[in-house]
Amino acid sequence: MARMRAVQVTSANGPFALVERDIPEPGARQVRVKVQACGVCHSDMFTKVGAFPGIQYPRVPGHEVVGIVDAVGAEVPEWKPGQRVGVGWHGGHCGHCKPCRHGDFVACVNGQIPGISYDGGYAEYMIAPFEALAAVPDELAAAEAAPLLCAGITTFNALRSNGARAGDLVAVLGVGGLGHLGVQFAAKMGCRTVAIARGRDKEELARKLGAHDYIDSRTQDVAAELTRLGGALIVLATVTNAVAMAATVGGLAVAGKLIIVGASLEPLGVSPIQLIASRRTIMGWPSGTSIDSEETMEFSALADIRPMIETMPLERAEEAYNRMMSGDARFRMVLTTGL
Repeated sequence: MARMRAVQVTSANGPFALVERDIPEPGARQVRVKVQACGVCHSDMFTKVGAFPGIQYPRVPGHEVVGIVDAVGAEVPEWKPGQRVGVGWHGGHCGHCKPCRHGDFVACVNGQIPGISYDGGYAEYMIAPFEALAAVPDELAAAEAAPLLCAGITTFNALRSNGARAGDLVAVLGVGGLGHLGVQFAAKMGCRTVAIARGRDKEELARKLGAHDYIDSRTQDVAAELTRLGGALIVLATVTNAVAMAATVGGLAVAGKLIIVGASLEPLGVSPIQLIASRRTIMGWPSGTSIDSEETMEFSALADIRPMIETMPLERAEEAYNRMMSGDARFRMVLTTGL
């Protein structure tokens, strides 16, 4: 039987191990993807440390996968070998739980996640349910498209699904892996875009990405500055610092929303009166389904939006993961297979 290389985690908090495995065969309603690139996301930490309930080892991480359909199982509509596809955080849904019956597949009670529920993209081949596939535009290189399947869809979908319109004041908190994409999306959507970050060192980059205004949270009162600019309809919080998130609430406009996409376990310290008086909302936002991934990539190709990436070959997965976790990556690490 043909063999492939894969990088797996053998146990919670165990090391990454480069191994050889049999190339898997797709079952009914599944496809096999020949992986070309896989982004390294902070959420891969769930697999590395065993922080997700029910995870089974050994497990191959990775949920920002781009490649070619290599084989198709029975009962798979439309998808054919040779098509370029991506697989993101949303890796399948049951179709019969209450959220699914309402069409809310992202909230599926039995939802699957590549690299957690089943083996992901730190490998030369992977198996995925057909409903997890998103077509990749020809204009996007595999390594460019990969981060759009998590960081990209999360920021793009949060903005477009929550009322961001041309001319609105939209602030992006953080100019990192998610934030540098959020700034581009907001600006290309025609919003007056404000980037918020610590220090002045990211101002030049933020403005190149499309930000019209910049707030240094170290030296400026974020809420006061947003209020001076007219109040933000949306603050997209891409950082994981709950204090920094809370500091933006006073700068929301009437009916403004703080949309949180930066995962954190810290409690959020906000006074109820800050919300009541101006009908402000605080909400979290997950990524989206495969069609949302597809539309994220289509918009990125149309509007010339690209993630800033560093690439490493598959065998350097542990190095790439550590660089991402340390915050040294600028801004997304992507593994490539050479296939």
